[in-house]
Amino acid sequence: MHPEIILEHADWVMINKPAGMLSIPDREGKEPSLKKWTEATVGSAYTVHRLDQFTSGLILFAKHPESQQELSKLFEERKIDKRYLGLVKGTPIHAEDTIDVPMMEHPAKNGKMVTHAKGKAALTTYKVIEAFPWMSLVEFNIHTGRTHQIRVHMQHIGHPIMCDELYGDGQPFLLSSLKKNYKVSLNQEAEIPMLNRQALHAWKLSFTWKGNEISGEAPLPKDMRATLQQVRKRSQPSKR
Repeated sequence: MHPEIILEHADWVMINKPAGMLSIPDREGKEPSLKKWTEATVGSAYTVHRLDQFTSGLILFAKHPESQQELSKLFEERKIDKRYLGLVKGTPIHAEDTIDVPMMEHPAKNGKMVTHAKGKAALTTYKVIEAFPWMSLVEFNIHTGRTHQIRVHMQHIGHPIMCDELYGDGQPFLLSSLKKNYKVSLNQEAEIPMLNRQALHAWKLSFTWKGNEISGEAPLPKDMRATLQQVRKRSQPSKR
């Protein structure tokens, strides 16, 4: 796992988090976390927001308490534009749409969220970038910051994020599902999945800081790029 600094300012740092790395330390503090890496790399890291462990992409850390307070305020007031790219099962009916469905914690399952009329407001807009018979590449803009928001909303409309264990079928994506007569190489006991984690990536963050327009981008990680490449190679985009 190799984090990458995308933008750095005297008040904050924007980092591309690899999938699999925790945003902040867990209770036991045994696993590597992006916060610890940031502290070791730039000297300080104050939490402003976070990503799920297996979601890759951009995270902002403040460098001091004052900027932490100001950045947190920007997030609360929805003044930070957050864009994600994800691979979803199938193709949504609408090429562009808004999902305005409240969410709450699952009453019986810790760590899981559900849509519910009595939950907190949750607003997601999306746009289908590419559609194929098996999956679609979709861009998301979240206007609220609910836990697992995109994952829950996509499950709600029947197109869960690929390989999502909590809100989808959790099945890894294998090249053999696309390639006829696929054979495992002699030095492998079993096929290695092309994609084996929720296919969600925080690719862009934009906001205004002290009168300056800030925008950082992180390209799709290798596993999502490779999956898209193989799907494009072996299928024609679906007609909209």
